[in-house]
Amino acid sequence: MFLGLFGIPRWVSSPSNVSNIVLSPTFWPYVLTVLTGLIALGLLLAGWRMTDTQPVEQEEYQKQDSKMASWLRLIALAVLMGLTMFALPRLGMVWTAMLMFVATASLFNTRHPLIATVCAVVIPLILYLFFAHVAGVAIPQGEFVRLP
Repeated sequence: MFLGLFGIPRWVSSPSNVSNIVLSPTFWPYVLTVLTGLIALGLLLAGWRMTDTQPVEQEEYQKQDSKMASWLRLIALAVLMGLTMFALPRLGMVWTAMLMFVATASLFNTRHPLIATVCAVVIPLILYLFFAHVAGVAIPQGEFVRLP
């Protein structure tokens, strides 16, 4: 909500003469903001509808174990975010996105590691091809690796 009402209008500059709305610098941040909000609502509703089916004696142990695992994942995610900021100028946006996608998928123990790996490679490449070659928007390249 912060992004949609304050962050995007204040910090994303957009020229008024963009002929296609899809190429506007504010379009995709708004789309991602709305999609993130809808996903958050869906997760809240799914959590609200879940029923408790575990026995009482196992529940306390699993709560403690779950809390510790949650904190460790949160710390690992913060480290990944720091590594992302370190890697962006060196590897560029596309390669960094690929590596961080795989790292995040493995951090959260995805049930489909092969699909996650394929998505980690294909999605950033398709986005790069669209923005760099169709929309004419420069995508940040790294110092060590450059895409055509």
